[in-house]
Amino acid sequence: MKQLAIVLLTGVLAMTANAEDDLKPYAAAGEGQQRMVFRLPALDDEASRLVEVMVGKTMELDCNRILMRGTLEEHTVKGWGYPYYTADIAPQHATTLMACPPDAPKQQQFVAANGEGFKIRYNSKLPVVVYAPDGYEVRYRIWSAGEDIKQASVE
Repeated sequence: MKQLAIVLLTGVLAMTANAEDDLKPYAAAGEGQQRMVFRLPALDDEASRLVEVMVGKTMELDCNRILMRGTLEEHTVKGWGYPYYTADIAPQHATTLMACPPDAPKQQQFVAANGEGFKIRYNSKLPVVVYAPDGYEVRYRIWSAGEDIKQASVE
């Protein structure tokens, strides 16, 4: 039993060391930024997948909708060739100006920035490193290509 605990502990320490090792090429976050990281599981056909990176905030909202604009720009770690991403979010947010019912409750809701570059290539071999402004969250979801392939016609 004691040997099993040692083996499990060694495995956990090795995984933690590997997670820290794969971040060595990436710089620490600069002032006003945070380095957000996630790792993707290996898949058989990664070329048929995309990752949508969502940079945003959880806000208390009434019945109005908020539009947050921004960009996600890809960069390369010098000397390594590894990609990383920087999020630039506009400080001003647009909102609809509907008159909400006075008794309508406010709700906590995640609002993601819309703009260019938020869909990236799926790659499980490297961590996905996003430098986002302080106070923002990074979430993601996986997109996959459908099986149904259509033929275009000559017109």
